[in-house]
Amino acid sequence: MLVAGGVIGSGIFRKPGVMAAQLGSPTALLGIWVVAGVMTLLGALSTAELAAAIPETGGTYVYFERLYGPFAAFLYGWATFVVIQTGSITAVCYVFAEHAAQLLPITAVFDVDSTFRIHLPYLGDIVPLRDLGVKMIAACVIAGLTFVNYLGVKFGGVLQNVVTLIKVSTMVGLVLLVFLPPTSADASGLVGAREGQPAGWAWWAACAAALQGAFWAYDGWNKVTYIAGEVKEPQTNLPRALLWGMGLVTLLYVAMNVAYAQVLTIDEMSRSKLVAADVAERCLTHGGRWIAVAVMISTFGAANAIILASARVYLTMAERGVFPAVLGRIHPRFHTPGAALLAQGFWGVILLFSGTFDMLTDTLIFVSWIFYAAAAWGVILLRRREPDLPRPYRVPGYPWVPAVFIAFAVLYLVLTLRNDVMGYQEAAAAGRPALINSLFGLVLVLAGTPIYWFYRRRQRKLTQGGSQIVAGS
Repeated sequence: MLVAGGVIGSGIFRKPGVMAAQLGSPTALLGIWVVAGVMTLLGALSTAELAAAIPETGGTYVYFERLYGPFAAFLYGWATFVVIQTGSITAVCYVFAEHAAQLLPITAVFDVDSTFRIHLPYLGDIVPLRDLGVKMIAACVIAGLTFVNYLGVKFGGVLQNVVTLIKVSTMVGLVLLVFLPPTSADASGLVGAREGQPAGWAWWAACAAALQGAFWAYDGWNKVTYIAGEVKEPQTNLPRALLWGMGLVTLLYVAMNVAYAQVLTIDEMSRSKLVAADVAERCLTHGGRWIAVAVMISTFGAANAIILASARVYLTMAERGVFPAVLGRIHPRFHTPGAALLAQGFWGVILLFSGTFDMLTDTLIFVSWIFYAAAAWGVILLRRREPDLPRPYRVPGYPWVPAVFIAFAVLYLVLTLRNDVMGYQEAAAAGRPALINSLFGLVLVLAGTPIYWFYRRRQRKLTQGGSQIVAGS
């Protein structure tokens, strides 16, 4: 339940349309979902060994500090704040707002000139006013959930389990709606393909682009590593949980896409922003509204969980003196990381207005996979450095499982970077606003370098000052 609940979110309801436009083939679309699921499982099996061997508060931040030193750990923590977790919060709330707009058509009030752009040298353009109405709803959700968590009024585990049940039930219900009579559809969409499919390099570029969408849908698998040190018989139960959990998620995702292709042709799917809602609407009167409500419940619960959990990383960094001390303070009355929550919410709203949903998810997934690959390499590194370290869980198939994952991750990152640059050049030549998402993410992460050195220098001065006081006394 932890694996499935941590993974299933907004991606499967929102990304298939974009991926269909990129690939042009329902068969290729299903293949991408399977490949992404298998690779995600390999990454989860690998990273779980680190979690079991180093069961300390702080998660990946602590692993990187031990493996690569304080600077690499800081870059991960900074990336979590500036791209990964705030981007996830923003993207999930974005999907909530898109479905809310179906039920509450108030977005027309905010219709403005969406062609307005802000140019970033060497990176491209951001479009803050595009889909302004949706962004306004999403901003309100981010602010509201931040305020609720600031006050300490948090949703319990029972509610989170209910949300997970709603997500899975919605997916199974939609598949049954498509395949069972009297609404069962024929397979014309599944066997059809768009004319002029990509070939050669364009095919690999399309696969890399589609993988970004699939990886967003599968993201969240690393949550199970947070409790790896607390699992009974981890050598048996952890891989079993990962295999069953990721197997269930992959099966659901493939079944969902088969259902989509049964109802919509690949061209119809590629034009759809909210594929699940469109499929339900075609199969059942007002079916799109029911799907919209279910997705809103799902994304609302997911956003709340991310907002609450992410602040713990910033607390750890502040305690280590590499983040502003105010972010490490606990509110005296509400006993919550109030300052960290406010900073996270503020930056999330800024990210929200930096571009589109796909820009946000593509940027955060590219950055995330850099650290996923580094974590998998850390498994090999730790085995060599500390062979006698107690390991309640060891990744099966070592060293092939982490090695295959690392090789695939590097290939994916290289293809994505080249794809982004070429896509930007084509868009710029046509006069369309575009952003090199991968470079934008890297710049945001590396922007933390001067902040790290500022706090390191400050720490040294404080340490030297304390030493001088002790010597003088």
